[in-house]
Amino acid sequence: MSVAPSTGRPAQARLALPVRQPSLPGLCAITQAVQTLATSGGIDARGAIFTRREVVEFLLDLCGYTIDRPLHRLKLLEPCFGGGDFLLPAIERLLLAWKAAGEPAKTLSGCIFAVELHRATFDQTRADVVALLSRSGIDSGDAARLADSWLSNQDFLLADLPGPFDVVVGNPPYVRQERVPDVLLAEYRLRHATIYDRADLYIPFIERSLRSLAEGGVLGFICADRWMKNRYGGPLRKLVAEQFHLKVYVDMIDTPAFHSQVIAYPAITVIGHGRGGTTRIAQRPPLEAKALRSLASELTSTQLPATDSTVQIIDGVANGAEPWILDSSAQLALIRRLEASVPLLEATGCKVGIGVATGADKAFIGPMDELAVEEDRKLPLVMTRDIAGGTVKWRGLGVINPFTDDGGLVDLARYPKLERYLEARKPQIAARHCARKSPANWYRTIDRITPSIAATPKLLIPDIKGQAHIVYEDGQLYPHHNLYYFTSDQWHLKALQAVLLSCVTRLFISTYSTRMHGGFLRFQAQYLRRLRLPYWNDVPHAIRIALVSAGETRDLDACNTAAFALYGLSGEERAAFGGNGG
Repeated sequence: MSVAPSTGRPAQARLALPVRQPSLPGLCAITQAVQTLATSGGIDARGAIFTRREVVEFLLDLCGYTIDRPLHRLKLLEPCFGGGDFLLPAIERLLLAWKAAGEPAKTLSGCIFAVELHRATFDQTRADVVALLSRSGIDSGDAARLADSWLSNQDFLLADLPGPFDVVVGNPPYVRQERVPDVLLAEYRLRHATIYDRADLYIPFIERSLRSLAEGGVLGFICADRWMKNRYGGPLRKLVAEQFHLKVYVDMIDTPAFHSQVIAYPAITVIGHGRGGTTRIAQRPPLEAKALRSLASELTSTQLPATDSTVQIIDGVANGAEPWILDSSAQLALIRRLEASVPLLEATGCKVGIGVATGADKAFIGPMDELAVEEDRKLPLVMTRDIAGGTVKWRGLGVINPFTDDGGLVDLARYPKLERYLEARKPQIAARHCARKSPANWYRTIDRITPSIAATPKLLIPDIKGQAHIVYEDGQLYPHHNLYYFTSDQWHLKALQAVLLSCVTRLFISTYSTRMHGGFLRFQAQYLRRLRLPYWNDVPHAIRIALVSAGETRDLDACNTAAFALYGLSGEERAAFGGNGG
């Protein structure tokens, strides 16, 4: 699975498949799936990301793969070499160290093992490797044989690896599960324990690379930072916490590390095979070679960074499966205290939900008075645009409700207007995936619609925002799928609104959520349910009054002050927020 652009002339290569396939008897099905991935798919389908040369050199420095070391005595693994963004610079460093040592050519044979699945990409990069070796003075025949000993045209997640390795480096492929054939994904799951929930393919790439490290070895990857915080990254974070050491983290937010834009922010992690407590952290380094060399020296030095250094040192970042807090040690300590002493939000009588997804909004949603169906078959709908100004300003849209109150689908014969309306739009509605899976239920929305939700007072929050955008809705509208909502049978909703608007909630969300372009956070249910909230009955009367007042006025300073009192934050803990408020 290529992660970098491919250049160079094609050469002959065969697709090598694992000799042993112990966990599935259907070898042919797996082989065919691998062959399909090896011969098809463009750059986007293969999760290809083109890494800048400055970033590659920086990452090699962080991993200690530098020419002042006897690199010909180390073993380097590149699990997904693509067009050679990492592989070729690593070979250049290896050759310089080897020449300086005056060793014979045979000492190079076991120094590198590099894997690439996509056949055409493999051929092109192999030609580049042979050309590089030839330019370095190695006989063309020896160069070809050496390249063949280094490079492997296989599926990294299934291949037999000649490890362990001293260094693993690269940029694993960003491929969603939906792009992987089912039989192959099932085999991946059997082999790699960290494929959990909707984990993208880079997760098992990291797991397998870590398990391939020699004692004292290091892994250095640049990839999406999602796994460090979200649900599907939990098992991998637990693995790191229990068996490895997060040595270095470099936040690459707003740093053009690649030759193309990516939606999720990338980060550099250097993880060692061995125990250790502290992590050195840098934020958004300039992409200038000299500055990156200097930063790499600070991040890897045995000496502590100078007091004026931008490098931070945080202890205990990896804590079981918990999301990593990488901003400051004070914020880490505060989050851990609240996690240990305050109940989860949904244990206090509050519920988090998400609005309805229809799968065909143009068919199911329209102006309320133009939806020509029975009155009890439509509900007024609130969308993100309706709350953009901080209060609800309904634009008059409604959603078709095909469900009975007990959750089944209505009998269309009893609703002739609804039947005519849906039949007129059947080609669009029936083409959805959920309809094809269950043709008899072709007219259901993806999510069940429960009318009582519309009639319940609630707090609404859009999925992606730079700041928490919490809007009170008094129980008239049904939320659309881009909106999450809070209800409570114990907490006063205006008081809860103040808590959710406060910088304490923002700290929680920024801790658990991955960031998107523009600094936006994901206010998703998986993160919102991790919020901590005292029981309403335990909140002193004065703090209740302050919270309700702050929620009604939406005064952010008042929300922060009341939230600080609610959580009993000390002066030192309040200071931990810095730019987060308070």
